[in-house]
Amino acid sequence: MNPMYDDLERPPLHADVLRRAVITSGSRWTRLDVEPSVGSTNAVLAGRAARGESGAVLIAEHQTAGRGRLDRVWTAPPRSGLTMSMLVRIADVEVGRWPWLPLLAGLAVAAAVRDVAGVDARLKWPNDVVVDDRKVAGLLVERVESAPLPPAAVIGVGLNVSVRSTELPTDQATSLALEGASSTDRSLLARTVLRMVDGLLSDWEAHRGDPEHGLRRAYESACSTIGRRVRVQLPDGTAVEGTAVAVEPSGRLVLETADGHRSFGAGDVVHLRPRT
Repeated sequence: MNPMYDDLERPPLHADVLRRAVITSGSRWTRLDVEPSVGSTNAVLAGRAARGESGAVLIAEHQTAGRGRLDRVWTAPPRSGLTMSMLVRIADVEVGRWPWLPLLAGLAVAAAVRDVAGVDARLKWPNDVVVDDRKVAGLLVERVESAPLPPAAVIGVGLNVSVRSTELPTDQATSLALEGASSTDRSLLARTVLRMVDGLLSDWEAHRGDPEHGLRRAYESACSTIGRRVRVQLPDGTAVEGTAVAVEPSGRLVLETADGHRSFGAGDVVHLRPRT
């Protein structure tokens, strides 16, 4: 038996099958690779972006140096999740609207999870995908400059699919299998995520990145942070509590605090339990 395939509950992905489904006429995806193990899919595609590539998708059956938001380490057993990065070039969208990319990507992943797995995935601002406040997927979006070409974005996704309770890094995490998913087909999940990202990006680009053409409304509807009492832990070590009331057109989270409304473009959001 192949030593990389010793868990029958976690079958490997087949790159040729995925390529036939994903690289089609009209799709932005031009290349798809599945590797048994890489350090970081984002890092690999960032290197390709610097060399002028676009439209690439890289999926790793195991990632040994995965990173999440705020430089957190992301790990999972081989083939227990969907670990993938997408390389896209964004034209005609001003830099001030790029903060919507992580939110858009999170919206796409949550929609794919609901569609394929039948799990009620929601978003915790900015782009954690959660089920009942437990994290099932995280995203990391990085911008790569490669003049004279338009800037590139590398969109990294780490989705827990068949991770078991004993394999979770924290009790604040979960997986599709643990949430009773109707399907844990990683190939179907990958195809659906790519289709959702492609569609949302195309619409966003068509409106030159303006989120008021449906994106902001769709995001707020899918975001479980809105209406909740939260704590925003800021990069400087301070924290602010309040009720999340909206997402600004800039993508910043708006809190109603004891000192009035405040907005945040970065920070770690903690959903607080309702007061009793």
